[in-house]
Amino acid sequence: MSHGPQFEIIENFRDPEIAVLFQSWTFEPWIAIAVVLAGGVYLRGWIKLQRRLPRRFTVWRLIAFQAGLLTLFLALASPLHTLAELLLQFHMVQHLLLMMVAPPLLWLGAPILPLLRGLPRPVLHYGLGPLFASRSLQRLGHFLTHPMVCLIAFTATSVVWHMPRLYELALNSEFWHEIQHIFFLGTALLFWWPVVQPWPSRRRWPRWAMIPYLLIADIQNTALSALLIFSERVLYPAYGVVPRLWGISVLDDQAGAGAIMWVPGSVIFLVPAAVLAIRLLDLPRTRQARMKQVNCEAVKLE
Repeated sequence: MSHGPQFEIIENFRDPEIAVLFQSWTFEPWIAIAVVLAGGVYLRGWIKLQRRLPRRFTVWRLIAFQAGLLTLFLALASPLHTLAELLLQFHMVQHLLLMMVAPPLLWLGAPILPLLRGLPRPVLHYGLGPLFASRSLQRLGHFLTHPMVCLIAFTATSVVWHMPRLYELALNSEFWHEIQHIFFLGTALLFWWPVVQPWPSRRRWPRWAMIPYLLIADIQNTALSALLIFSERVLYPAYGVVPRLWGISVLDDQAGAGAIMWVPGSVIFLVPAAVLAIRLLDLPRTRQARMKQVNCEAVKLE
């Protein structure tokens, strides 16, 4: 099992727990550069748009997008990345950050226009402009952002990559581990697109349809969680040959990972579903209040 130079550092310490926590920050250039570059471009575009559309591009959108980037960085470059190779529980936390925390935060930042406006004009006009004008690319984007495609891609990726053979493949190969993360993040961005519906994109399904959409994803999440919690055999043998941190057995670690996937994961799915349901139930009152406000303003004008 190849874990790279990080485990050479761990083996040189008498206390592997301390070694992991303080010696395993992985400042991969491609991660750091991508995060800093995306954050800078977004900030530049947000400043321009905030002057013109202050109600649309509020400070909380800026905070949400930058928080999403920070979440990605912590998931991929912090000690969590190394701890994930020693305990399944930390691997599950990493996957939750990649699939259920970072993507909705990024979309809440309404990043489409800020990222485009933040780019240098030559890049936008001579590079991305013609590319985005391509009908083939537009058709592909239209297909990929259909809610049914988003849901299938997200659930299939989660189920397939948690199969023992593929999961073990990712644990034993840094290349396949990165491919796994690309699939997790990519399909999660698709999944959360119709839920958040970042401006100025258009809805493909009515808002009420997002409630069963989220519930189906939660059912899949619950099924995988239950498998980890109640299984009486070790599903991922790779965790049986690494140093056991804090005396946690492999089966206890596996059950703990299932609990992390179950409880926080379900909360992340169910909270937006509940918010949507409350808003839909309150919609008639909201409409009546708006109509009264419009009528009052009309009377005043008369």
